[in-house]
Formats: sequence, C-alpha cells, structure tokens
Amino acid sequence: MNTRRGVALSVMASCLFAGMYFYATLLHPLNGEQVFGWRVMFTVPLMTLFMWRVGEWARVTETVARLRAEPVLWVVLPLSSALLGVQLWLFLWAPMHQMALDVSMGYFILPLVMVLVGRVVYREHLSAWQALATACAAAGVVHELWREGRFSWASVLVALGFPAYFSLRKHFRLDHMGGLWIDMTLTLPVGLWFVVSQGEVATNLSAYPALAWLVPGLGVISASALALYVMAGRHLPFGLFGLLGYVEPVLLLGVAWMLGERIAPQQWLTYGPVWLAVGLLVIEGLLSLRRTKPEA
Repeated sequence: MNTRRGVALSVMASCLFAGMYFYATLLHPLNGEQVFGWRVMFTVPLMTLFMWRVGEWARVTETVARLRAEPVLWVVLPLSSALLGVQLWLFLWAPMHQMALDVSMGYFILPLVMVLVGRVVYREHLSAWQALATACAAAGVVHELWREGRFSWASVLVALGFPAYFSLRKHFRLDHMGGLWIDMTLTLPVGLWFVVSQGEVATNLSAYPALAWLVPGLGVISASALALYVMAGRHLPFGLFGLLGYVEPVLLLGVAWMLGERIAPQQWLTYGPVWLAVGLLVIEGLLSLRRTKPEA
C-alpha cells in the first residue's frame, strides 16, 4: 500500500471534479441538460477502456450474470442509475445557474448525513467527535430553516440523494466499479435524448467551433477523475480515503466564489456550524490515522 501515491491520486481526482464544475460554464450555449448528456456519452466509452485496461471488466459480467438469479436487480439497477444520473445532472447544471454555492453546501453536509445513516440504518456507533459534529451541523440546518423557512433544494438533493444511492448499492452489493459502469451506461439513452432534443448539434458546432474540443474535453476530465478516484482507493486505508473526501467540497466552494457567488452575512450562522462540523470530523480522522499509523 503506497499511501503517498494514494493521497496524490485522491487530491488530483478532487481537483479534476472541481475543475469540471467550472469547466461546465465554458460550454455556452449548451444548457445543463445538454452538458450532462455530452458528459455521459464521452465518459462511458473512456471508462470502459479504463476498466478493461486495469482488469475491472469482470465486475460488469458478474453483475449482469446476477440478473437471472436476482430478478429484483432489474428494478434496482435502473433506480440506482436514476439516483446517480440526477446527481451528475445537478453537478453540471448548478454552476451554470448560480447554484454552485448551494451544491457545495450539500457536499459539506453529505458526510454528516452519512454518519447519521450509519447510526440509524446500520447501527454504527457514533463517537463523541461525530456526535458533536452532528449537533453543529444540525444547528446550521436549523438556522437556515429559521432564516428562509426552507433549505435550498439543491443542497437537500445532494445531502439526501447520495446517501440513498450509496445505501442502495451497498445493500445489493453493487458498490464497485462494475456497478458504477452499469449506472453510467443506463443513463446513455437519457443523455442522448438531451443532446438531440434540446438543440441542434451541427448548428452549435458551426456557431461555436470551440465546442468541438471543449465537449470531448469534458469526457476526458470526467473519466480521468473517476479513474484517479478508483486508483486512489486501492492505495489508501479506508479512514484516510474518506477523510480526503472533504477536499472536494472545499474546492467546489472556491469555484462558487470564482463564479461570483458570495455568502450573505446572515448565512454565516448556517455555513459556520456546518464547516465547524466538518472540521471536527477531520480532526477525528487525523487522530484515528495517527493511532493506526498506516504504512507509507
């Protein structure tokens, strides 16, 4: 296990995901649905090539073989794909519609929701650090509800949608690269429909020739980020791998600021407690890693 290499790969993956967040704004005049469609159409073949190269294709054949013995997968796989597809769409739609800050907030809340899901659904024990972090995050959420009477739908969709997706994959043993490939592949018809039905491809390419290389570039970034993320997991202890997941929402927040979004003064009592909660989980993770002393 090469921890340093794993850390480097994970940080590179987070940088690419954040870069893709900003990259989507360069694809004018394409709307969020078209960008989502092009991303899927270019990511799937590149992802297929990567899986074949690293020997992960067997995961796909194993999952397909399970369909005969487990008919419930005929429902579970499309549902899993839909849950992921909504998140992929939102990730690219948000920065194009001044919702980048809301989505980054959702990614900050997400780890805390995962802690609660682990406690309630899987009966996992909450440490003192996790309990305190959950209380801080809850304070931020309550303040936002008091201030606005609601929470941003984009934040809620990220914070609740991903736990539902991860739990479904875990319960049906689909939490591997093959399951992710099937999820992505099942979104291809929707992606193609968005590309074809919401604009003239030839007209866009004629009027905006830069799209001819910007759009394939989106697929390269997406596939590369997924590949680096998977490779990072092979070189890292589980605790450190999870801890590094906090890099991405920090970078997404930076992208939101680059796009001109700002936190209003009255929102600091919402964001502050949530960021404090994330900080507490980071401290706990660092202390845990120091105790386990993984190999370098």
